[in-house]
Amino acid sequence: MKQSRNNLNIEPRNFLSYNVAGEELRKKRKLLLYGTCIFNEYPDILKKWSKGRVPLSVCLEREHMNMVALKLASLLARIPLEELVILTVDGSPHCVQLHMTVEEVLKIVKNITLKVKHLVIENGKVIEIDPKCVKIARYLSKIMKLLREKSSRTIEVQ
Repeated sequence: MKQSRNNLNIEPRNFLSYNVAGEELRKKRKLLLYGTCIFNEYPDILKKWSKGRVPLSVCLEREHMNMVALKLASLLARIPLEELVILTVDGSPHCVQLHMTVEEVLKIVKNITLKVKHLVIENGKVIEIDPKCVKIARYLSKIMKLLREKSSRTIEVQ
């Protein structure tokens, strides 16, 4: 269920335009990367998850994941973040890339202590996704194997 637009008291800011050592991020040390469409489609959810975090938008329809990855790696090299939350809509082939991009950056920066939450919005509800799901989603052959192993169970794909 989509929510009506209301006064969020936050301005949409693009991750690629944000200073990787920005003062607000240095102070809060908590980052929310969210799919750009959430600003208009789910403003109440965005407002809730923005509390105490620096909310920055990403649109992987417009921006290449490599640009986002380099920006995030550069940020993590400069600021010891405590938390990184990724919030997207479920089912978008572009948004799923944001989750994958973050996991790829975490492989690159290694030895970093950072609480990461992957969240998707499905039918107006926020669902936390295990990082293992994000990793598996990159491998269609592994998904196929899982489907075959669970063939007695009905798996609904839309």
